[in-house]
Amino acid sequence: MEKIIELINVSKQFQQHRAVKDISFTVKKGEAVAILGANGAGKTTTILLMLGLLQPTNGTVRLFQSDPMEKEVRQKIGSMLQETSVMDSLKVKEIIPLVQSYYPHSLSADQLLSITGLSKQEWNKRTEKLSGGQKRRLHFAIALAGNPELIFLDEPTVGMDINARKAFWKTVEELKSQGKTIIFTTHYLQEADEAAERIIMISDGKIVGDGTPEELKAKWTKKTISFKETADYSLDMYKSIPFVEEVVREKGRISLVTADSDKTIYCIFEMNLKIQDIEIQQGKLEDAFSKLLQEKKEEI
Repeated sequence: MEKIIELINVSKQFQQHRAVKDISFTVKKGEAVAILGANGAGKTTTILLMLGLLQPTNGTVRLFQSDPMEKEVRQKIGSMLQETSVMDSLKVKEIIPLVQSYYPHSLSADQLLSITGLSKQEWNKRTEKLSGGQKRRLHFAIALAGNPELIFLDEPTVGMDINARKAFWKTVEELKSQGKTIIFTTHYLQEADEAAERIIMISDGKIVGDGTPEELKAKWTKKTISFKETADYSLDMYKSIPFVEEVVREKGRISLVTADSDKTIYCIFEMNLKIQDIEIQQGKLEDAFSKLLQEKKEEI
């Protein structure tokens, strides 16, 4: 598949602080990639480098096999940054056409209203009169105004309520289905788990993990086997089962955290335990994230 983004040994130095440290990765057309990390890890700096708003101290950044600063490249991208401001005293319906005019194949006003959820009432409001959530919808409309092939979203759902967040990610999924390439950051790890097909984890300016949510969870978390008892067994008995690392009895269910779910299940059936309603669950992305970062710190 076509390479949309390519970073080769990219670093960024700010005086005495090295925010990004020799990172390399590629993103292919149509991928939805989440860049995750703690505050100050280098996520936003990496996005700004890809956008051409910052120049790397070392290394190479390419979008569509070209320099991010080229006009033809800029006409193919849209961005919704965490820190964004728009001109006061202008109405939404005045700002959007201005942005549309910068692009050769912009979306229509009706399309932007439909995609972003902006209402007719909001369309006629001055920007300083918009609420926090309404401003985020405006910023999203600005990002999509040029009908971009590549979309950058930096903490896009900050300030949105739960319903607005769900609607936002549904829209992102629709954009991806159209072949758009999506790069986003978020502190809501559940959003990354559901919306991204690939996750790049950054810690202290370095890439410490890169894979699908399922791959990262499988590598960095333990599985949990849970079930209901139809007979009484002691917790110590469960702890004696091979590969079981933790046992919890809660709300009528037993949960076994195991390092090898297949072998633990085999042992349970061999013991002929009187249990029912067995479920096997993979660890959460937030658990994988915490474990990965902790192990990388210990390596340092």
